[in-house]
Amino acid sequence: MYNTTDYLLPSTIFTENALEQLSNFLEQKKYSQIWVLTDENTHRDCLPLLNKYLSLPYQEITIQSGEEHKNLQTCTQVWQILTEAETDRKAVMLNLGGGVIGDMGGFCAATYKRGIDFIQIPTTLLSQVDASVGGKLGVDFEGFKNHIGVFCEPQAVVIEPLFLQTLSKAELRSGFAEIIKHCLIADENQWKDLLQNWTPSLWKNLSVTEDNLSDWHQLILHSIHIKHQVVSQDPTEKGLRKILNFGHTVGHAVESYLLEDSKRKCLHGEAIALGMICESEIAYQKQSITLEEKEAIKDYLEGIYDFVPILETELNQIAKLARQDKKNEAGKIQASLLNQIGEANFNQSIEEDEVIASLLYYLKSVKA
Repeated sequence: MYNTTDYLLPSTIFTENALEQLSNFLEQKKYSQIWVLTDENTHRDCLPLLNKYLSLPYQEITIQSGEEHKNLQTCTQVWQILTEAETDRKAVMLNLGGGVIGDMGGFCAATYKRGIDFIQIPTTLLSQVDASVGGKLGVDFEGFKNHIGVFCEPQAVVIEPLFLQTLSKAELRSGFAEIIKHCLIADENQWKDLLQNWTPSLWKNLSVTEDNLSDWHQLILHSIHIKHQVVSQDPTEKGLRKILNFGHTVGHAVESYLLEDSKRKCLHGEAIALGMICESEIAYQKQSITLEEKEAIKDYLEGIYDFVPILETELNQIAKLARQDKKNEAGKIQASLLNQIGEANFNQSIEEDEVIASLLYYLKSVKA
């Protein structure tokens, strides 16, 4: 566990004996009510583990899983349940799940009666290394990712790697994309370590076991450390924090475009991997990174992630979605691009034509 008193950062992040420390934390707080928000998957796979440590009585809200349900309609259902139970402002919500549960559960808690406490218990690799830390909360709106939301930090974040054993390989790979991103924007040495010790060939049979649990734990802590360093300097994303969106300008546009297509959905990490390939190409064309760096990024990501099925005829529509990116200013698309591996710049203006060209590069360079 480490503590920080920085503005808008959580008072506590539990990383050792995390669930046991959570139980002690709740007993000390003496909340009037404890709510646990789950989806059908975390209710089945993760709640039993939480129950082993949580001795206090609680009530559960279970919502449907999936990005397609991360919207105001689902929030209304949660608010309705809290209201009918006469939940007061001394209550707490435990968000047990991945990024959707954390983003939406935190948003519901932060806005119910102008805010009740909430605690993030991320159960996916993606949410443990990224979504649960930093205080970004929100839901999708009209097909745009995280379009409605707030900045609000949880009372605590609970990092328990045992939850990773419930994940599929696809979910592990999705979270790993954010680990790669953190290395590319802030730690060249850790990037080299990934190339050497977390090779694409390793991913063919990779899983989370008792034998490698500590390796996963160290990867998670490294990413949390990088995100903490960045967010502590810029909690509300006015400047530096935007570097955490490397890969997301193009990646979110693709993810949003495919969101309504049930036959071609891609996981967040798959979209961000595509986005990092594309935005590395843009950085190369702007002479920010070398050809060798661009090719190393592409080859590594291509070796781990499946091809995202987009068509050349769709690139104009996808590029237009980048105009809704939250980093944009004065009608200009603002991306975060690499200066070199291990260093990134924010507020880099790019044009729709550059987005289209980068997606075309992806289609022609990455093996289908």
